[in-house]
Amino acid sequence: MVEQVDAIVVGAGVVGLAVARELALAGRAPLVLDGEAQFGSWTSSRNSEVVHAGIYYPPGSLKARLCVEGRDLLYGFCEARGVPHRRTGKIIFAHDDAQLAELDTIEARAARAGAHDLVRLSPREVLALEPELPCAGALLSPSTGIIDSHGLMLALLGEAEAHGAMLVTGSRVARIGRADGSWQIWLDGADEPAVSSPVLVNSAGLAAQELALATQGLDPAFVPPAFYARGVYFTYGGKVPFRHLIYPVPEPGGLGTHLTLDLAGQARFGPDVEWIDAVDYAIDPGRHARFAAAAQRIWPALDASRLQAGYAGVRPKVTGPGEEAGDFVISGPADHGCSGLVNLFGIESPGLTSSMAIARMVAGMVD
Repeated sequence: MVEQVDAIVVGAGVVGLAVARELALAGRAPLVLDGEAQFGSWTSSRNSEVVHAGIYYPPGSLKARLCVEGRDLLYGFCEARGVPHRRTGKIIFAHDDAQLAELDTIEARAARAGAHDLVRLSPREVLALEPELPCAGALLSPSTGIIDSHGLMLALLGEAEAHGAMLVTGSRVARIGRADGSWQIWLDGADEPAVSSPVLVNSAGLAAQELALATQGLDPAFVPPAFYARGVYFTYGGKVPFRHLIYPVPEPGGLGTHLTLDLAGQARFGPDVEWIDAVDYAIDPGRHARFAAAAQRIWPALDASRLQAGYAGVRPKVTGPGEEAGDFVISGPADHGCSGLVNLFGIESPGLTSSMAIARMVAGMVD
């Protein structure tokens, strides 16, 4: 007989662990399955570790709503659980007068999305905060911060396990069947299903579409196309004269090569945007010159010889090159008609910030 559990979450990234915690707190002790040896090995450990304020996203979108809601939930959770984080603030700057209109657009969009605390800065005011940042003008986001993403995932997992959740790593799901009102999980190489549950949450990130297409009874029309955008980070070997996170105005496909700081003060520049056909974390050393040029637009005095390739991440996207950026796709029974099933697609930035709000939404769908 196949073992039955209260709920199954596939994918132990930050969103999957937040969902597992939310389900466990609601009395549905979930089994969390992840194909890697460690939780959070994909997008959740290959990002900027930024807590976003909810600035860039179209009003009415899931990204806008869940980012603002998730930001407040995340800061509250971190303060209550002792997860390392810091509200550094972020400066979004215009290189020249031609980009000032973009700052107007960002400010208006942020206000409509619920991020009301942006402050417009003149070039002189920017230099008072960051003397090494010449620009035509900027916005200050005091609610933006940084976080220890691994510490966050540990805290989410610990609370989920304290309420009955169980994590099993090294368990790659091959397909999902349907029998007697439950979802049955087949693992790689298995002849029989390993476990079943009336509730299944597909939080597989970069593999979410592949898993959904291997789910019995789910109409493929409810599975959006998958696109991948690699973002490379270069680290800086030395101190930088910045206290805030520094962002240019956004570029197509991402937020532009920006400067972020980790909790130890280490600076990194990135990510850039490179569309790829399959998940690949390789870094071309030839990108150094491009990164140096982008970094020197933020910090003209930067010593390019101190820049070195750091790491790469891959964004799971639902729209491709040249298309308008896609929203989160959170597809539940009311959408596709499959009882107890929730699929999460395109959970890229601001997925980390939105994770706890996404979890609340998912728990509401399965209830």
